[in-house]
Amino acid sequence: MNGAQALLKTLANAGIEVCFTNPGTSEMHFVAALDTEPRMRAVLALFEGVATGAADGYARMAGKPAATLLHLGCGLGNGLANLHNARKGKVPVLNIVGDHATHHVRYDAQLQSDIETVARNVSPHFVRTSASTAALCQDAVDAIAACMGPPGGVATLVLPADVSWGEGGVPQACPPLPPAPAPEADRVLAIAQALAASGRKTAFLLGSRALQGSTLQDLSRIARHTGARLFAEVFPARIERGAGLPPVERIAYLAELASVQLSSLEHLVLVDAKSPVSFFAYPGKKSDLLPAGCRLHTLAAAHEDVAAGVARLLQASGAQAAQPLLQAPRRPGLPQGKFTADKVCKAIGQLLPERAIIVDEAQTSGIMLPLFTAGSPRHDVLTLTGGAIGQALPCAVGAAIACPERKVLALSGDGSAMYTLQALWTMARERLDVVSIIFNNQSYAILNVELQRVGAAGAGDKARAQLDIGTPALDFVQLAGGMGVSARRAATTEDFVQALQHALTTPGPHLIEAVVPPTLTGLKLRVLPHLLQSLAHLPRPLAAALKRGIAP
Repeated sequence: MNGAQALLKTLANAGIEVCFTNPGTSEMHFVAALDTEPRMRAVLALFEGVATGAADGYARMAGKPAATLLHLGCGLGNGLANLHNARKGKVPVLNIVGDHATHHVRYDAQLQSDIETVARNVSPHFVRTSASTAALCQDAVDAIAACMGPPGGVATLVLPADVSWGEGGVPQACPPLPPAPAPEADRVLAIAQALAASGRKTAFLLGSRALQGSTLQDLSRIARHTGARLFAEVFPARIERGAGLPPVERIAYLAELASVQLSSLEHLVLVDAKSPVSFFAYPGKKSDLLPAGCRLHTLAAAHEDVAAGVARLLQASGAQAAQPLLQAPRRPGLPQGKFTADKVCKAIGQLLPERAIIVDEAQTSGIMLPLFTAGSPRHDVLTLTGGAIGQALPCAVGAAIACPERKVLALSGDGSAMYTLQALWTMARERLDVVSIIFNNQSYAILNVELQRVGAAGAGDKARAQLDIGTPALDFVQLAGGMGVSARRAATTEDFVQALQHALTTPGPHLIEAVVPPTLTGLKLRVLPHLLQSLAHLPRPLAAALKRGIAP
């Protein structure tokens, strides 16, 4: 075998079944070798950011990595934004990045670059350039182990062309991964004691591994037994929610609202999560959102066994017999009246099918989505873990390939969708069961909010024009049609409901362009910063009520 053939067999032996590709000349031997390994599915993306975002979405739903095939440092650079999201979400992704042949590097050809330096920003725990065909498969085994963790993450294996074409490749099997360590018994006992003493003044902050399956059920038992509250990170990689599952309140994106949620706490227990901080720095405002005097505890860190830690706490707190609090089935009803982003969210809540997957990048337009889908049938939500926009459409590609029997909904703003619109072409090519909903409000709406919040003085027509994407108007129906995806425009509530009903009951990819006004404009937009600033000075019940009104 040559190196590429042996590498593909090593990946397949490790259970890696999908490779999202955007290859170039240096990767041609890997491309040819794809036909020698029937266990590997190759999925072409027209842009590297689609390939990396798809690998992220696949891993979140499959629980194991996909590979990417990228071309040199420039190709890797094009995929960095969605690799950043994967890194922040602790999602396992294996990058295979082609490089010039080792003897060609000294000529500094046009595409020569320092690939390892580019890679370290998003794969800090593993970057390696394979030095020989003989070493390649062991390098791959090491890369797979690194990206699986725990914690999971991005691993980057640089594959020089001559290592790929060289003969003498020997496939390898991946040894079993060592188990993650369980949290220390003394630490668990200290948390159980804090729960017993503080009751409602204690809360859990949960990351992705704590927001799924029996682990989430056990945490709900503990919370119900002790009176503690359950919060999720602002943007968890994956959260299971809906009827029959424990409800968990996500921390708000806006720091002022998050501070209201956390304000009364004496103890905050982290489970696969980090201590809450503001997304950005703002003049005169704190970055650390932990309330003054609140003690921070870690039940299970990113490298530890979350399920084991929760099981130990369940026993230590005496909550084994407690029944978890479960969300009752509830649909919001079909929306009527003036078409808004909230009506889109309400329609989704009413029509969402069982076991759907929602990839949510709706930003301001999706504020009401958690409220309207709380009692919908069980579903998964994948969120924008690293805040780098252009995630929803590629992530939906990966989720649909990981779970072909489930309906996937990708919710994106118009500006966000334009970052990785090429994902529609891959949806059509692979015939994926994805409904892409684009909120077209002709603006970077979230940045209009931020312009007000940061107190930037002197913003006039020139400044506002940088946040306006309505001139010329984007036509997502034509854009989708040009890439083979069936598309409809909805400008009324009735149009949207009909379009969503059709898309949810018809297999294959669909796009719905929801032409809605911005959620916050005019007086509401100008008043919002003052309202947010006032929350810290209001009585807690009033502040909590205002928070629910702004972001339920």
